[in-house]
Amino acid sequence: MTSPHQPEEWGLPRSSEAESPGKLPPQQGAAPPPGCPAHSAVPPQQAMAYPQARPDAHQPVKLYGPEFAADPARSYAQLRQYGALAPVEIAPDVTAMLVTDYRAALDLLHDDTTWSKDSREWMQTIPADSPILPMLGWRPNVFYSDGPAHVRYRDVIVDSFKLVEPHELRARVHHAADTLIQRFGARGEVDLIADYARLIPLLMFNNLFGLPDSYSDRLIEALAGMIEGTSPEEAAAANEAYTAYIMELVGSKKAQRGADLTSWFMDHPNGLSDEELIHNIILVMGAGNEPLANLIGNSLSRMLSDDRYYNTLTGGALTPQDAINEVLWNDPPLTNYSAHFPVRDVFFHGTWVRRGQLVMVSYAAANSQFDTSSLEVPGSGGGSHLSWSAGPHACPVKRHALLIATTAIERLTAWLSDIELAVPASELEWRHGAFHRALVALPARFSPITPDQAGATPWHNRDSSPTSSTRSEAISTERQPASAR
Repeated sequence: MTSPHQPEEWGLPRSSEAESPGKLPPQQGAAPPPGCPAHSAVPPQQAMAYPQARPDAHQPVKLYGPEFAADPARSYAQLRQYGALAPVEIAPDVTAMLVTDYRAALDLLHDDTTWSKDSREWMQTIPADSPILPMLGWRPNVFYSDGPAHVRYRDVIVDSFKLVEPHELRARVHHAADTLIQRFGARGEVDLIADYARLIPLLMFNNLFGLPDSYSDRLIEALAGMIEGTSPEEAAAANEAYTAYIMELVGSKKAQRGADLTSWFMDHPNGLSDEELIHNIILVMGAGNEPLANLIGNSLSRMLSDDRYYNTLTGGALTPQDAINEVLWNDPPLTNYSAHFPVRDVFFHGTWVRRGQLVMVSYAAANSQFDTSSLEVPGSGGGSHLSWSAGPHACPVKRHALLIATTAIERLTAWLSDIELAVPASELEWRHGAFHRALVALPARFSPITPDQAGATPWHNRDSSPTSSTRSEAISTERQPASAR
């Protein structure tokens, strides 16, 4: 499932230095650094590992709130002062270590012997009602499993998505995009986040998992309530609606199989139990929805605010593929994630980390830290971004995600060729949160289109695409040259 432009091994040669990452330093009998939390009496839920060079640094950097959302690069620059790992707070009273160094990130992501994905022990150290649990709480799925269990789940997902032909997937995106454009086309204005980018993945997954379009609004309303709900009651109601949707989906496919992901998950020779089936469907929908929506939204924002792409959408040197590539390098839709937990106290890139402590990878910080002049990655054209993660837990369906995002943007810009931002780019606001890089809204305007106007419209000729202003090429995952950034 790797791109022809990106090798499966995204990393660099392992360090041959004496203090190799993931292992104890050579002087194994020596005492740890003074105040080392890995060997202190501090309770696990309060323990935080700090670099040896900064034993007096006790204030984690917050990765949430308006200040971080407005300028995450400033926070990453502050975090690099600690070294390859830095202390962060990802929610009130929930701390972690964040990997900000490219080489260290690769060492962690490729080492599934030292680092586990199982969060159950860590979950006992935080409040049961912590808002962070939906993102990090253990479930029997591909995200939170190790070893044979992880391979078993991953094979089900990879093998099932292989059955989705690219031309069929593109046609499904066209149908979803046209359905949404029909809703706002006559208005001449749109919030490209709420009315397009956030809805495209939900329409796609409702269809790919085997339910008719009439169910899509239920999925959209349920997940929107979970993301945007402002009270525990709203969140609980949305969660109940989402659970009902999933149970009805599984029940319908148990009664009658189809050419869809749910049926293929069920019939895979790895034999998922009902619990495993449900949790892996929930995982694929969740992991595919938010990052994909953010990728589409961030890419549209870049295109509409940068003259290198378009003065109007009928001209310009760069394309949606270029915008997506730049976003994956500079504004990853999933900025900080890859939660890992060391299986023992470990000395990692200059920092002691306690067994079971939460360590996350900052794709955004690692990408921006990467220096092509000092690193050599054979066959990679100067390096590969980490926005799909790397190693055994790298995104298993990145080709599908790229195809959906590219096609959705091309379809929109083909029908609405004069679309432009309705506010200055400097006024766009970013959502708060430690994990995602996502716009609150992306208001745009365009010449209205109607079903009775002359020529092709989204309301008819669904089998023939309008003439796109973009070239049809494979998506490059290589880093853009400095002249293009």
